[in-house]
Amino acid sequence: MANIKYYVGDAIPLEMHKVRIIQKLTLLPIEERLKAIREAGFNTFLLKNRDVFLDMLTDSGVNAMSDRQQAAMLIADDSYAGSETFYRLEEKLKEIFQTKYFLPTHQGRAAENIINRCLIKKPGDTALMNYHFTTSKAHVTVNGGLVEELIIDAGIKEESDLPFKGNMDIDKLNEAIARLGAENISYVRIEVGTNLVGGQPVSIANMREVCAICKKHGIISLMDASLLADNLYFNKVREAEFKDKSILEITQTMAGLFDLIYFSARKLGYGRGGGIITNDKRLNDLMKELVPLYEGFMTYGGMSVREMEALTIGLDETMDEDMINQGPLFIAFMAEELLKRGVPIITPPGGLGCHLNAMKFLEHVPQTEYRAGALAGAVYLTSGVRGMERGTVSEDRNPDGSDHLANLELLRLALPRRVFTMSQVKYAVDRIAWLYDHRHLIGGLKFIEEPKVLRFFLGRLDATSDWPQKLVAQFRADFGDSL
Repeated sequence: MANIKYYVGDAIPLEMHKVRIIQKLTLLPIEERLKAIREAGFNTFLLKNRDVFLDMLTDSGVNAMSDRQQAAMLIADDSYAGSETFYRLEEKLKEIFQTKYFLPTHQGRAAENIINRCLIKKPGDTALMNYHFTTSKAHVTVNGGLVEELIIDAGIKEESDLPFKGNMDIDKLNEAIARLGAENISYVRIEVGTNLVGGQPVSIANMREVCAICKKHGIISLMDASLLADNLYFNKVREAEFKDKSILEITQTMAGLFDLIYFSARKLGYGRGGGIITNDKRLNDLMKELVPLYEGFMTYGGMSVREMEALTIGLDETMDEDMINQGPLFIAFMAEELLKRGVPIITPPGGLGCHLNAMKFLEHVPQTEYRAGALAGAVYLTSGVRGMERGTVSEDRNPDGSDHLANLELLRLALPRRVFTMSQVKYAVDRIAWLYDHRHLIGGLKFIEEPKVLRFFLGRLDATSDWPQKLVAQFRADFGDSL
């Protein structure tokens, strides 16, 4: 990694790339933003992109591609079967992960569909996880399985200096195996890093312990590598054993531990697609028949061949520390700037994005009125920045109809790689700091349209009072005619 020291002033992340293609943005007046968020049912997923200034909803499929990725798309072989594009991608996966078999899918949740259809053998079988992701849990439950989360206790604490808060608790894992019986456990899944608890990374030391226990009991070990790039950076800088190892060496050490790896290429590799890789022929043969059924033929699996070419280059670039450090460094910068202004966030900063702690930000709002959702609406209203609710709205209801209150109420402000400038990050920080100083104006939300599954995608809510209008009035009083 480039070692850059500054002569004067505060250290800031230094981009090791230059910008060559731009996309024009529009910042609407706050009155129009109020109209837009109302029409979207206070669900940032339902906002139209033309109404968004800085889109920090996700990093999924929206990272900036490199010139090499764009160029590679021109050589794509669009043969339905036997495409050379597929074989180039397959060889790159073998080179990096040292795996024999590759099953292509159109994205990560498609891989989850195939995995769970094959590995959940009977109703009530349990998938053990460090922490669930929305779709990873949904695919288990829709196939009749159960999910247990075994993250260390510090993983769901909002503030900490622990470097690997995504680790699985080894004592909890041993207890769960003893209680459930290995024959009733579909697999043990490690997500690197943990999306819903602040993008917190997992140490390789922890992965080793987990996989050794799985091997001892004959349980399949599974890695969700969608957020691998950030985790690799944290393994390099926070885990002493890997300080002097290359990113490729760290990747291969990690990959060699697991029976099965899957990923969303909308995150890993900066493309749009996904896949499942393994060295286990039995597992590969068990799953491969479902690829043509759900995804497409074996040499494209629902992916565009142009995206596959870009992914091949993107995976190669993921092994470059100067490429993958941009996300964590920008996130850490944004986090530090917010902390200076007293804004509560999840610490230490993890990967994927900067996570506002809505539990503290809006402690006056009942959790049953969706603190993180209300904060998402308020941040958009005052800044035009679109974040993602990662709290109780992102949980499905309990069987008795009550809300399953989330362990954490987070507003995730994703920083897609190589997309935003420092001035844009500083703008977002400024507006969030203003909002925090006027947080007493923000109220809660209530559902008016609520899907039964993954309600955060399509559900619509409304304000429980006239708090959005009050926020607009205060903004005009403080900022005048500013956008």
